[in-house]
Amino acid sequence: MSAEESSSQPAQPLRKIIVAIDGPAGAGKSTVARHLARHFGLLNLETGAMYRAFALKALRSEIPLDEGGPLDELAAETQIRLEPGEEENRVLLDDEDVTGLIRNQSVTDAASRVSVYPAIRAWMVRLQQEMGAAGGVVMEGRDIGTVVFPNADAKIFLDAAPEVRGMRRFDQLGPRRTIQAEDVVRELHARDERDRNRADSPLKPAADAVLLDSTNLTLEEAVKAAEDIVAARLALSSTPSAPEEA
Repeated sequence: MSAEESSSQPAQPLRKIIVAIDGPAGAGKSTVARHLARHFGLLNLETGAMYRAFALKALRSEIPLDEGGPLDELAAETQIRLEPGEEENRVLLDDEDVTGLIRNQSVTDAASRVSVYPAIRAWMVRLQQEMGAAGGVVMEGRDIGTVVFPNADAKIFLDAAPEVRGMRRFDQLGPRRTIQAEDVVRELHARDERDRNRADSPLKPAADAVLLDSTNLTLEEAVKAAEDIVAARLALSSTPSAPEEA
């Protein structure tokens, strides 16, 4: 079975549900979210792409990434939209399609740095809540189940050992990569520290999230496990409550 296919038939949501997927960098959140969106007929909103788009604008504007004030001012004049595409979301930054410009390492690193500022995160949360307000979405990020959509119908915290995540990220860079595997793992450890220890919305599982550790799972096994988690939550939410006894 490929990562985008499943032998089982997709469940049909009875209402417009919200699925929240959180976890550290390199855990496979984007792949799982894409699969769930296709399988359950939902819209995939990749919040990490929104932070990368803003980071790209900050880099272009040559704004210091360690100064919150200028970043706040930049956010006030920034528009970010996500639109569904055939393979991935289209990311529009001030109406410019920057989908192909936000995946390099410098933009990814900058996104992690700008995301630590409370004002930037609050702004992003408002945008994300607006995009998902009508439901029918899968959203993945660092604080979807805890902050953005605490009442999501299904919450998954996807994790894996840092070394495993680092090597997966290294493999994704392809044969033309110019960075060593140990450097990727080192940067991932540093990013984990920033994400888990920031003062505002630190990375942590929601109290009602299902923990999914993919350290020893193949990609196909991980997406199938996530699919089963969402299907179980859908079945639970659609089951009528038993009448109380007199």
